[in-house]
Amino acid sequence: MDLTDAPTPIRIALVGDYNADVLAHQAIPLAIDDAAAVLDLDVDYDWLHTTEIQSDEDLVGYDAFWVVPASPYQHTDGALRAIRYARETSSPFLGTCGGFQHAILEYARNVMGWDDAGHAEVDTDGRLVIAPLTCSLVEKTDGIELRPNTLIGRAYGQDTIVEGYHCNYGVAPAFAAALENEPLKVTGWDEQGDIRAVELITHPFFVATLFQHERAALEGRPSPLVQAFLNAARR
Repeated sequence: MDLTDAPTPIRIALVGDYNADVLAHQAIPLAIDDAAAVLDLDVDYDWLHTTEIQSDEDLVGYDAFWVVPASPYQHTDGALRAIRYARETSSPFLGTCGGFQHAILEYARNVMGWDDAGHAEVDTDGRLVIAPLTCSLVEKTDGIELRPNTLIGRAYGQDTIVEGYHCNYGVAPAFAAALENEPLKVTGWDEQGDIRAVELITHPFFVATLFQHERAALEGRPSPLVQAFLNAARR
């Protein structure tokens, strides 16, 4: 075959501070490779350390963005810049754990105008839209109810799922109430009604979860949401 006819690989930016000891970082390449094989896609991915992201130019050329777990990030503004870039350019975005928390933070600051929005893991002042969880979810597994007819609901093909976590922070109750009339919709919650997944309905594919669905790959199971993410990147 003429190499000029070969399809161009999909380029994914994995935004975060890579650490080989983090289970989610071990799982993400496996989850992407598995989804790419199922979908018969050629996918390349680069780990982008948050300190490498200083301007939008550092993000040009990628088809989709995944802001990965293991926060606090060394350069919070780098992570927030990547999220804003994906949101404003309608590029497929996936956020898990720390990526979920920072997607909430970016939206609060840059869409809702909460300039003083903060994350309790690193901030003490302002309105803390990300707050300590009442009960830690470090290495915990829990049930999640999904809203039907959403990106995440269609990806899983069911209304209830069980997934694992490794986190101590979630959406603050006051900010959860402020989201009620926003396009950033809650699409997954636990049995107590706490937010576990969100989607931006004005965007082609902008999904963030507090749970780490990518860990399924460590057990040889597919991640439906990673498949949906790659499908969106293909389109």
